[in-house]
Parts: sequence; C-alpha cells; structure tokens
Amino acid sequence: MMFLLSMSTILSIIFLFLNHPLSMGLILFLQAIFMCLISGYMSLSFWFSYVLLLIYVGGMLVLFMYITSLASNEMFFYSNMIFITLILLPCIYILCYILKLSYPMNPYENSDNWSIMSLISNNFLLKMYNQPINMIMILIASYLFLTLIAVVKIINIYNGPLRQMN
Repeated sequence: MMFLLSMSTILSIIFLFLNHPLSMGLILFLQAIFMCLISGYMSLSFWFSYVLLLIYVGGMLVLFMYITSLASNEMFFYSNMIFITLILLPCIYILCYILKLSYPMNPYENSDNWSIMSLISNNFLLKMYNQPINMIMILIASYLFLTLIAVVKIINIYNGPLRQMN
C-alpha cells in the first residue's frame, strides 16, 4: 500500500514537468490504475475498482481521440528535469523505507481504523445490490444503455467536432 501511494505521488510530481498531451494522458492513465489498486486494497472486493477503471478508461479514450486529432504532429521532447526527477524520487522513497524499517513507529498505528473501514466498505457493497435496490440499479443500467444507443444513432459522423481525416 505504501508503494502504491508513493508511486502515485511520484507520478503527480512528474506530471508537473510534462508538456506533451500524450505523455500527460499516459500519466493520468497510470494514476487511474494506482488509484483503482488503492481503492481495491481498501475494500474486500476489487469489483468497484474494476468498474471505476473501466469508466475512467472510457473517458480517457475520448480524450485520446481528441488529442490525436488536434495535436497529431506535435513533436515529443524529453526534458532533463524529468530524468533527474525519475532518478531522485525512487531514491528518496527507498531512503524513507529504510528509515521506517530502522526506526519503527507505533506497531498498532492504523490496524483498528483499517479493519473498521474495510467492514464499512464491504457492508455498503452488499447493501447496494440487495433486493429493494437491485431493480433500481437494473433500471438505471437499462436507461444508460438506451441513452447510449440513442446518442449513437443521432450522431452524424461527417458533421462531428473532429477535423476531417484525409
């Protein structure tokens, strides 16, 4: 868990130094994967984090389509600051990990909070799909599917917001 949080922090810092849209999209995608892994470890089931990742990937695909159509010829340059950051941040993480092993804090620091949080999360997921609510969830899923079909039928591909492909 500590590794995922530190990698998420490292990716956030690297994101500040990027200026190309595709590299920013890659960092956002990696951040989404790490956040879904963290939320999966916090609950007893990875189901919610899988659904969250699929929704996020769908949005990222739309962004990727717009970026590749609008900024397709932009050159990709590497910055020396990114390489320095990539070298220094894992070293700092390893140093902090070694210091944590050398000087242990409270051994019972978050064990009670962690178990209570996982039980609450598991209880919420079980109640979400029980008998009275499951029909509403099926209705919402059907409505979203019909809306998707209607939007696809309404859209004319030749009059879209993207530039024309040759």
